[in-house]
Amino acid sequence: MNGFHFKNNQWMADGVALSKIADKVGTPAYVYSLSAFEDRFKEIDQAYRSVPHLVAYSLKANGNLSVVNALAKLGCGADVVSGGELFKARSAGVPASKIIFAGVGKTDEEIAYALHEGIRYFNVESIPEILAINEVAARMKKTAPIAIRFNPDVDPHTHHYITTGKKETKFGVFLGDVDKVIKVVRQSRSIQWTGVHAHIGSQMTQTAPVGRAAKVVEKLVLQLRKEGFPIHTVNLGGGYGIDYKGEKPPKASQYAALVLPVIKRLNATLVLEPGRFISGNSGVLLSKVTYVKQSGSKTFYILDSGMGELIRPSLYEAYHRIAPAQGPQAPKQVVDVVGPICESGDFFAKGRKLPLMKRGDLVVVFSAGAYGSVMGSTYNARPLPPEVVVRGSRFAVARERQTWEDLVQNERIVV
Repeated sequence: MNGFHFKNNQWMADGVALSKIADKVGTPAYVYSLSAFEDRFKEIDQAYRSVPHLVAYSLKANGNLSVVNALAKLGCGADVVSGGELFKARSAGVPASKIIFAGVGKTDEEIAYALHEGIRYFNVESIPEILAINEVAARMKKTAPIAIRFNPDVDPHTHHYITTGKKETKFGVFLGDVDKVIKVVRQSRSIQWTGVHAHIGSQMTQTAPVGRAAKVVEKLVLQLRKEGFPIHTVNLGGGYGIDYKGEKPPKASQYAALVLPVIKRLNATLVLEPGRFISGNSGVLLSKVTYVKQSGSKTFYILDSGMGELIRPSLYEAYHRIAPAQGPQAPKQVVDVVGPICESGDFFAKGRKLPLMKRGDLVVVFSAGAYGSVMGSTYNARPLPPEVVVRGSRFAVARERQTWEDLVQNERIVV
């Protein structure tokens, strides 16, 4: 796994034993390798070096300020989907000129905030949103730069919950409505349409869908230019897959081989919005075995973390590699790995063959750098875990563990 390796009979993050981190900060805890984040950014940045481009890291995958700041120092931008994510990106040092605001439900307040900050542009998802941005910009006496997201109706061959570019999803504008969009934009005096956006889904493990989407976008851009719109930005989103359980997803260069010819023919600036590709295997979740429970023929490893810390297995039945942090990785037995939360859906793995473990053993749940902490919850009044960043032989807490007092600090008993 990227940034994490097994050495001297224990799992390490860069040059630090995960057991050392757990001894210091306790469990559950997220651990991130900053060098792994940086290496993954460099891979995708280098793959597209032959064309003008911006890699806008998707904060929804992992918005830790230390992580975003490390990427910003390398020239990375940010893809945000809320006013809160925009605030976090700016707080982490991302220049407004490198921030793209996406999402289907931007409020007037968020639009005004983004215009005030001077973001690069909005990714627009619907005709009503075009009208809303135009109205807010007019009130502020500003011109809002926009790219419009169209659905290329390309199947990314991924989980249906994270398929976003087919015509039946809530995202983007139906490609057949382009004439309606043109009419609305021409009547809107406070926006400037300079980009086209397409994002077909997440955790893609094939290059062909990306190539097909790029060709659909190319045809659309040429059509819009004939209509008089100065389309100079092509945003092909993110969605590049990672290795969760031994898959061999394409490298960034393999996607680039299909995309670069299109961008060069269009003489456009390319924008990419990777999230999981950069963050997924750059972080892990540390947990401990609270109990080993026998129930008939079944064995359960009950951990001190659960769906509140990593909801992907419950939400998508997603696979995450699990291993003891120290000691032999064999012999093995078939177990269910579950959490302490009062829901039957609170699990990490079912029927998984894992090494023998006992109460108190430290456990590593891999590929938790994306959609772990950001989807965290305090359900069952369980405080959020800390986030720890590692660089080389040093580590530090980047976000403190919540306390019980934190859980009630904004509450009042009222009559």
